[in-house]
Amino acid sequence: MRKTTSLITACLLLLATHAVAQRVMERLNRGVVAVRTGNSVFISWRLLGLDPQNIGFNLYRSANGATAVKLNTTVLTGGTNFTDNSANLTQRNAYYVRPVVNGTEQAPSLSYTLIANAADKPCFTVPLRAGSLIHFVWVGDLDGDGEYDYVVDRLDWNGGGCKIEAYKRDGTFLWDVDYGPNSVNMDNISPGSAAIDVGNWDGVTVYDLDLDGKAEVITKIANGVRFGDGGTWSNSSNTRQWLGILDGQTGALKSYVTIPQDYSSVGSLAASFGIGYLDGVTPSVIGKFKNRNADGSFNLMVCAFKYAGNNTTVQWKWLRGSSNAADGHQIRIIDVDGNGTDEICDIGYTLNSNGTLRYSLGGQGIVHGDRMHIGKLDRNRAGMQGYGVQQNNPSGLLEYYYDANTGSVLWKHMGAVSDVGRGAAGDIDPRYNGFEVWSFSGVYNAPGNTKLTDEPARPYPNFRLWWDADVLSENLNDEKIEKWNYTASSVSRLVTMWNFDGAGGSDRGAPMFYGDILGDWREEVILVTDNYSKLVVFTTNVPTSTRLYTLAHNPAYRNCMTIKGYMQSHHTDYYLGNGMSTPPTPNISYAGTAAAAARIASMAVAENASVAKGFDISPNPVREALLNIQFHVTEKADYVFTITNERGQLLFEKKLGVISAGDVNTRINISTAKLPPGNYIGSIRSAAGIQSKLFVKL
Repeated sequence: MRKTTSLITACLLLLATHAVAQRVMERLNRGVVAVRTGNSVFISWRLLGLDPQNIGFNLYRSANGATAVKLNTTVLTGGTNFTDNSANLTQRNAYYVRPVVNGTEQAPSLSYTLIANAADKPCFTVPLRAGSLIHFVWVGDLDGDGEYDYVVDRLDWNGGGCKIEAYKRDGTFLWDVDYGPNSVNMDNISPGSAAIDVGNWDGVTVYDLDLDGKAEVITKIANGVRFGDGGTWSNSSNTRQWLGILDGQTGALKSYVTIPQDYSSVGSLAASFGIGYLDGVTPSVIGKFKNRNADGSFNLMVCAFKYAGNNTTVQWKWLRGSSNAADGHQIRIIDVDGNGTDEICDIGYTLNSNGTLRYSLGGQGIVHGDRMHIGKLDRNRAGMQGYGVQQNNPSGLLEYYYDANTGSVLWKHMGAVSDVGRGAAGDIDPRYNGFEVWSFSGVYNAPGNTKLTDEPARPYPNFRLWWDADVLSENLNDEKIEKWNYTASSVSRLVTMWNFDGAGGSDRGAPMFYGDILGDWREEVILVTDNYSKLVVFTTNVPTSTRLYTLAHNPAYRNCMTIKGYMQSHHTDYYLGNGMSTPPTPNISYAGTAAAAARIASMAVAENASVAKGFDISPNPVREALLNIQFHVTEKADYVFTITNERGQLLFEKKLGVISAGDVNTRINISTAKLPPGNYIGSIRSAAGIQSKLFVKL
């Protein structure tokens, strides 16, 4: 016992002191998916971000519930997909994979069942309750099985009002939220205090904020919002707004915080949300807020919020004020300087992870525009690159390309003053290094600023999509998947999406969602049937030998999946195109692991040392039910002591009350927590932040 205790203590001390900026991300399953193609079945599955390089897979099929049979004769080590030519398609066929590491089969994945007599199509449907128009879909693992579930909006443009509904991945209904009477004003620029998904203002996102393996739903709330458990938010003001954190399984309100009131005298704020890792380890909610003054000018505020231990705080806020920093119709949240922490990027400015202005593009003539891209667009240039288009720029600036780290504009295209409106970026011509960019002025190679073809001989500038067998980009345009034929300067049709289940997108020719949520690294597109009773999920049926880890484990790409606005293409933080190198293993750990818990705790200690200095727990390890807590208070505040497990679940809480500045020594009885032997995280929390300490219960 003495040796075991010493070993546990040594390991904890090592983990607690070795703080690495390694973000904790979702622990995903294999995302197995199958679609019929002709007389065969195409199956694909995920390679995970931390899978060893030598991992292989065995694929199994169970017909009508019978004993599963292995389909491959040798371990599959190429692209994570397989074409089953021997299936009886009149039967129900369930598929799953078993990873193989160093010759040993691992545990099976979750299975995917292709129904008997399935139609030959590159998609499947997810049933929904009957309801009104759907504009957006969000994805997140609501039930903790490692697979993505769905949250959809419902917008009633006739009677007015907004709702969201949550469904498991098989279409099982979970809950809904009614945003109430303050959601009936669905004006694009000045929506009601509870209105969502109007114009570019979404007001909702989905992510696992507390890293317990189950996603939360994040939304703005106001007076009259009815939650999934029947509770209603009630306040005397119809303009005041809060950020609400909802339980992904029940829709109940878990936590909330007031959205800063700097511009409340003007009225309620339109809001859009995304997720970023501002400390490099744990997720924060990024909110962009705007309202309009009587003279037509706009107020702009960006805020970061932190949710931990059922407590939500405002980390920082940035007010644009009179600074020359133009905003667009969405944001990008990406690590532009490569230090592990994310920056917040708009079309005319970028904020550092601490909320300070990194740079403004205003001095280089950048004004408002509809579309902007940031990612690894040039495989030969260090860092990230950006591309944006302009709306009625008085100088005649149409589009521009820049260094996303420094904000230095590398080239501009000028012309008559116009609203460019759309702009896309992807590698569509392998004869040139890097991505191509295109709006309505022809196709240009971005790194070389070389014009490849004139308007109109170009793909429509809507969405870049990875769909077929190569690493070049396809184009998603108004429910069509197209391929640019670079030698002939023409476009060919790959998939006409409205031919399947009456699928359709939004009024902007955009999907309800798109991103890598199933199968291998290629991307899915979610549309809806014309009566909004089903989701139609398109997934590729094209074999490929290219083997890449799931894009959902790439930090930049996963952030993109949480952002709506005027929807745009997602990008990775490595170069994904012709001539690419094997991408490096992402610097991540999986939620729910001991390594992830240690990093979360150590980052809390490092970042919040000023909250309660000298925080210590003794004895450590502890055998009895009493803990000695010591810390130093620098400013009078209200303190709480909590204990969580390694998954971040709250197990014990004791309010310590208001404590004045000075040294604190107190003894806390934790017997009511009934902690079994194991590793735990004790935390001291105040409004200023949190400081944590790892300890062992014997």
